[in-house]
Amino acid sequence: MMIQALFFLFVLTGGSASNSDLHDPEGNQLTSNGTSDFHSETQVESFSFNCTWGSIFRKLDLRENNDNYTAGRPVTDHRHLTRVDIDMKIFGILDVREADQMFVSFIWVKMSWNNEYIQWDPDQFCGQKHILVPTKYLWMPDLTIEEMTERDKTAPSPNLNIRHDGWVDYRNGQVVESTCAMDVFRFPFDIQACQISFKSITYSDEELSLVYNRNKTGLTRNIRKTIQTQSEWSFHNFKVHEETVDYFGFNQTVIVYTITLKRLSDRYVANFLVPVFFLLCLDFASFLVLDTSGEKIGFKVNMLLAMTLMQVILNEILPPSTGSVPLIGRYCVGIFTLMMLSLLETILVIYLKNKDQIYISINDENQKLNENLEDKRSSLQCCCRGMNKWIHSASAEDTAKEDQYFPKEGSSGPHTEVSLVLEKVHEELGEIRKFQSLLNSRTAGYWTSMAEKINKAFIVFYIVVAVVSMSFIFTVWILGDE
Repeated sequence: MMIQALFFLFVLTGGSASNSDLHDPEGNQLTSNGTSDFHSETQVESFSFNCTWGSIFRKLDLRENNDNYTAGRPVTDHRHLTRVDIDMKIFGILDVREADQMFVSFIWVKMSWNNEYIQWDPDQFCGQKHILVPTKYLWMPDLTIEEMTERDKTAPSPNLNIRHDGWVDYRNGQVVESTCAMDVFRFPFDIQACQISFKSITYSDEELSLVYNRNKTGLTRNIRKTIQTQSEWSFHNFKVHEETVDYFGFNQTVIVYTITLKRLSDRYVANFLVPVFFLLCLDFASFLVLDTSGEKIGFKVNMLLAMTLMQVILNEILPPSTGSVPLIGRYCVGIFTLMMLSLLETILVIYLKNKDQIYISINDENQKLNENLEDKRSSLQCCCRGMNKWIHSASAEDTAKEDQYFPKEGSSGPHTEVSLVLEKVHEELGEIRKFQSLLNSRTAGYWTSMAEKINKAFIVFYIVVAVVSMSFIFTVWILGDE
């Protein structure tokens, strides 16, 4: 009984001690748990801190005026070549000024290059694989557009996209006013090819190499999808190629983008080409008007004045050309020439027909004159017969008396004087007959017949020249590039 009581007491005492021991460790455990919670919070804060861009900025020491990033090409060895991948997309054709030989477009440019000083592990920064930094923090390729005549007034993109492997991307949209040598020979059915060329200002091809996307599959089709506005031009084709130039004693790589545009010609056809052709048709229709009408010449003069006005309008809309005369100029000059020849032919025909009328009136007068001459000739012959009878019936006595007044030597009697008068009259009648025969050599209507032949021949010439020239011009216009 005693033993059982002692054992019970021991158990109570041990349990108490055990409980006492358990209390202390519990306090220690609380302390330990508090320390553990503190470290966990610190780790969470540190982990959250590394998830910000600022942590990458501090790791890479990205800041303004850091010469390590801005002083030169981002290479650890100057013998390394900096490769710049460039890609351009055109989003709008804003204007094409033929008079100034200018091409205005809105483009997006993407450039990518490797910065050998930049690299981080995304796992240490919450999986961040890229960040955006201001453009002034890093070196950028000094690319320029050769054809650009005026700097873009819009603000450039302010940021660079940096990837964890060191590749830097720069995207920028800008309005480019560039020169474009234009050939307006086939205006308004012309196709223009304008170029936008990218090159470095400072670096040679041994330091900086420009590379374009050589996957040309669907290049033009993709541009057709992205282009938004085209002014009076339609996008036709898009090509890119690489050139090597030597401007200042060292070679440089140039990436040349060629944008091919086709003019929308409907407005010029409806407002200019068709009206000019209608003027030609009206001039041809004037051949149906009688040549004796004075209004025909006035009508043709009005056609020439209208054609002159159209040429003045053409001079305003036609771009300047340093090459050959554009087809539209030849088109107008050809029609103007046909109209002028038509006017001259009309004047000639009217002149010939009027000349025929003059000869007809002269013949009528000659006919009347001939009748008068015949009457006078008959009267004169009767008079001469009477005088001859009177002379031959004179007596010898009268002859003696006449000899007293008219000596025989060197004298002429009445018979002689009458003969002289008759000879003169006969000569005059001969001259009149010659003149009359000359006038009658041109039968009535000769010049009218000649004018009609000239008119028919000119109509054939007019039609042949108009058809051949118009066919040639329109063939070159429409099928010139095929």
